[in-house]
Amino acid sequence: MESTTSRQRWLARASLAAATASVLVLAAFAGLRTIALVGVGLAGTAITAAAIWWVLTRRRVTRLLALLLAVAAPVWVLVQYTSANLAWVVAVSAALWLLAVGAGRRALRRSDADVPMPERPAVPARHAVLIMNPRSGGGKVERFGLREKAEALGAQVRLLEGPGETDVAELARKAAAEGADLLGVAGGDGTQALVADVAASLDLPFLVIPAGTRNHFALDLGLDRDDPSKALDALGDGVELRVDLGRAGGRTFVNNVSFGAYAAVVQSPAYRDDKARTTLELLPDLLMGHEGARLTARAGETTFTTPQALLVSNNPYGTGDIAGLGRRARLDGGELGAVGVDVNSAAQAAGLMVGGRAAGLTTATAPEVVVDADRPSIPAGVDGEALMLPVPVRCEIRPRALRVLVPRHRPGMRAALPPLNWRRLVRLGLARTS
Repeated sequence: MESTTSRQRWLARASLAAATASVLVLAAFAGLRTIALVGVGLAGTAITAAAIWWVLTRRRVTRLLALLLAVAAPVWVLVQYTSANLAWVVAVSAALWLLAVGAGRRALRRSDADVPMPERPAVPARHAVLIMNPRSGGGKVERFGLREKAEALGAQVRLLEGPGETDVAELARKAAAEGADLLGVAGGDGTQALVADVAASLDLPFLVIPAGTRNHFALDLGLDRDDPSKALDALGDGVELRVDLGRAGGRTFVNNVSFGAYAAVVQSPAYRDDKARTTLELLPDLLMGHEGARLTARAGETTFTTPQALLVSNNPYGTGDIAGLGRRARLDGGELGAVGVDVNSAAQAAGLMVGGRAAGLTTATAPEVVVDADRPSIPAGVDGEALMLPVPVRCEIRPRALRVLVPRHRPGMRAALPPLNWRRLVRLGLARTS
């Protein structure tokens, strides 16, 4: 059997061959028209990137016109290719290019990314207490019958029914004091973090039930976010993982804490009710007007100077993920990820699409990130929850602090692929096979 290194070399060579073939197809069948074809594609890409930037930084009529331009530019490119009777050539070339990208990303994947997080058999819980938020995720608790299934499996369920806000952490501590030997949450990532902090401090196993809107923590644990009831299978056939927790200004987070532009959006009272609309309404002032505190941050040897937005994550997301929307390869790496964004033009906005080395984007990993500002306190979004934190804000990783109970069989245990780095790919492809 080939070693992982040898397999990666052959994948790199396949990627380089497919990339070369994609160019040769254009040259062979389009001839001199290839130059014009590439020019049209580059122009369409630049126009689309500029239009997206204007959508983010303008309002009302200008934003609407920019949106129309963002749609029209790709259509124009397609029409130009089709009218030149080159659509099939472009289709073949694009297919080869996609093959090159896919093989290249797999070739560059670290060997340790293929190794799942260590798991061990779980001790069956005798007194599991699950906290459920019936309003989370648009009513997933009721829609998936989570309470009924949990109680049928012997768990005690405590609903966050109100009136008013419930101190979730205190509720979890009370349950533990009454003998709970497992704590769990059916809700969003913010609620998950509150109870996870209690479970970690008491060394109790923690059950994640993805009943929120996004549930990124559940995604990286491999859980089924489309059917949160499957997470309850862990009560009958579960295994235990040890994962890291992040901490920012004394507050635990399972995913990330954001500062600057995104944190200011999260602080808006309208954000919880309509996240997309609120973000679009506030981004122009935040990106173009540089409103808010002037941030600086330090992550190991990397310094972030006045970023417009800063994202600190519990283990790094895929390189170049500026919004924490992607996946983390592992949750037990013992490091924070830090991404700083400073974008002032359409060109820089377009550059962000290419990932890690783009102008306006700074990335780093470190066990500690310290965020400072020109104000005594700054807004922060801690797993999407709006807070004001005094500066300097010290973010740190707590390695393997949390015992997580997950089903033995879960659908999402797929390692995240890295972005493409052609220099590394060429070096890997040209290396001799041992």
